[in-house]
This record gives sequence, C-alpha cells and structure tokens, in this order.
Amino acid sequence: MSQPEHGQNPPGGQPAWGNQPQWGNQPQWGNQPQWGGPPGWAPPQSSGQNHPSQATPGWPPGPPYGQPLYVAPPKPGVIPLRPLQFGEILDGSFQTIRRNAASMFGSALIVQAIGAVFIGIVTVGMFQLSTSLESVSSEAELADAMGPFLAFMAGTLGVSVLIGFLGSVLQGVLVVPVSRSVLNRRTGFKQMWKLAGPGILPLLGVAALLTLGGLLVAAAVIGVAILLFTAMGPAALLIVLPLGLGSFVAFVWIGLKLMLAPAAIVVEKTGVFQGLLRSWRLTKNNWWRIFGITLVVAIMVGIIAQIVQIPVSLASAAIGGVVAPHPDPDSMTSTLVLTTVISTAIGALVGSVTFAFQASVSGLIYMDLRMRRDGLDVELMRLMETGSDPDGIPGGPSTLTRNTTWPPDGGQFPSAPPGQRPPA
Repeated sequence: MSQPEHGQNPPGGQPAWGNQPQWGNQPQWGNQPQWGGPPGWAPPQSSGQNHPSQATPGWPPGPPYGQPLYVAPPKPGVIPLRPLQFGEILDGSFQTIRRNAASMFGSALIVQAIGAVFIGIVTVGMFQLSTSLESVSSEAELADAMGPFLAFMAGTLGVSVLIGFLGSVLQGVLVVPVSRSVLNRRTGFKQMWKLAGPGILPLLGVAALLTLGGLLVAAAVIGVAILLFTAMGPAALLIVLPLGLGSFVAFVWIGLKLMLAPAAIVVEKTGVFQGLLRSWRLTKNNWWRIFGITLVVAIMVGIIAQIVQIPVSLASAAIGGVVAPHPDPDSMTSTLVLTTVISTAIGALVGSVTFAFQASVSGLIYMDLRMRRDGLDVELMRLMETGSDPDGIPGGPSTLTRNTTWPPDGGQFPSAPPGQRPPA
C-alpha cells in the first residue's frame, strides 16, 4: 500500500503533515473549544485546502480555555437563590403577598381590625369629652372632666402600644409564607399558624421585651425633660432638644439591629434572648443597607396610605354635610360615628396590605442576610433538588442539620467559579 505523497490528504479528509496550520494562523484565545462542546475550528474542506482560522458562523466567542461558563443561580420561587438586590426584595415581597394572600392579608387584616375598633372607640369618646369640656363653667367641673379626658389619652397610648405589640408578633408569623415562597411553596392560613405555633410564646416574650424597653426609654426621656424644665426653665430647651434627638437616633439604631429577632425565632426555633442575639449578629456591617431599604419602604407605604385617605376624608366631609346640614350635638355625634366607622374600615384594609408588604420585606431581608452570612442559598438549592421537607420552613434546624457533606468546595455555587459571590 503506497503512502500519500507530500501535500496530499490521506483517506478520511485529514490534512497531511505538510499542510498543518502555521503558528500565525492559530485560532484566537477567545475561540478555544469548551468542555463537552463542539470544536472551535471549522471542519476541513473537501478540496484539501485547510482554513483553521475560520470558525463556524454563529458561534459566540467563549471564555478563556479552562474557565467554566457563568451559570445563573436558579429562581424556583419569588427570588433568585443568591444575595439579593433592592429591586429583587421589592418584587419578591409583592409576589409573596400575591401567592399567599389568604394567610398574609387575612392575618394582617385581623390585627388591623382589632386596632381599628379600639381607635374608633377612643375617637368617639374623645369627641364627646371635648364637647362636654365646652360647657364647663367652674374649676370643679373642669377637674371632674379632666379625669376621663386623661383616661382616654392613656387609652390612646395603650392602643398604640397594643398595635405595636401585635405587629411584632405577627411579623414573626408572616415570615413563614415568605420563607416558603422562596422555594415556590404556597402556605395557607391554617398551615402558617401551625408552623409558627412552636414560636408563639418566644414571639410574645420578645414583643413584650421590645415594647417594655421602648416605653421605659420614652418615659426616662420625658421624665428628664420635665425635671430640666422645672429646674432651668426655658433654657433647658438647649439640653432637651439634643437629648431627644440623640434618644431617637439610638432608638432607631437599636430597633433596626433587633428587627430580625421575630424571624429568627420562628425559622431557627430559638428562644427570646437567642433570637435577639441572632438578629444583632446578622445585621452586623449591614445596618445602613437595612436602614435605607426600611426607610424607602416606609416612605412608599406612607404615600400610598395618604393617597387612599384623601378621598376617604373628602367622602366623610360630604357625608356629614348630607346627613346633618344643620349640625347639633346629637346629629354631629351620629355623623362622627358613621364617618369614623367608614374611615377606620378603609384604614384597616389599607393598613393590612401595607403591613403585609412591610413584613414581607423584613422577611426577605432576613433571608438575604442569611444567604450572605450562612450560605443559606446553598441549602435552599439542596432542598430544591431533593424536594425534602416539603411541609416545613426552609432554613430551619430540621434541614440544616442534614447538610453535612454537600456542597463541596466550601459552599460555592456548583457551576460558578470561586470569588463570584457578593461579599457579606
């Protein structure tokens, strides 16, 4: 059998030794072949002329040889399984409420309705007392009327404290549908309260502790201000104003450091003080980011509430003009009761939506910080792949304790090169 002559191709179309591509015609670095993919060089022509520098049309240039392609993290639910950005937190909050409307909106509506009833009672009572004060003609009558007036003022403060207390408890309960929505698991009203049941007592404890601490701080500041004004007169204003401003800043700082305690108690099944300590550690080096997100959300919620309340106020005034065109004490009271019922009902509806949204944002901030610090996204990927614990709370100790050998390489994304995860 004769050997192929110099310059001819052997059978099968392979180029002969003399027709190998020259050094200057090697393909560029960006066109190196990928693992498991087609070759980066065009197949040889049947005419025997080789064009190794021409790639197949339509093939995009790949990364350098040996470097894996970037693979986006999965998004099985409302957020991608990686540290989140601000827009993703807002979008995930809206989607969570939409997918779990019965559990989140229903629970928030119950709490808001309780608060609205007490607020309506206090409003009507204050109106009647202010009407009775107009007919006071002596100091004795004034002293008699001031007692109920101060009682209603204390009742107003008590209603505010009650709403804050219940809101702190409900914030921890609502983290259940938020965490389950991350893996696209819907949560019903009954299921949510069942999963949050073991953490109700610690939630009550942390809510009572935070509420009592806030009241003590406010009472201390007010007491010091009264003493200063009594001793120094108007000059005490130079001390009271910086003192009040500093107390407010400290209150906001500590409040944001401890705002994730309810979520940690429910998801990680910790106690009161362990939940507070857990929240303090999670928010380390992230205070300003949490403050910015919380402030923007609060401004959005306030603007929406005001936009809704403006037509409600106009409608209440119109109803008052129609029902009682010539007001007298009895007709004014009945009109006030009617308009109060309407405004509090609409306020409860709006408040339930805004509270559910704020609680959802807080829950996603908690999940984001755990993905940044604990590698929770890797555990969520494992749960997504295996489908284990479908009726539990993702991120709880029942799932984290089983994560002993997976993933390798220190918890990196399976297909992402080292160093691609955002810093904590």
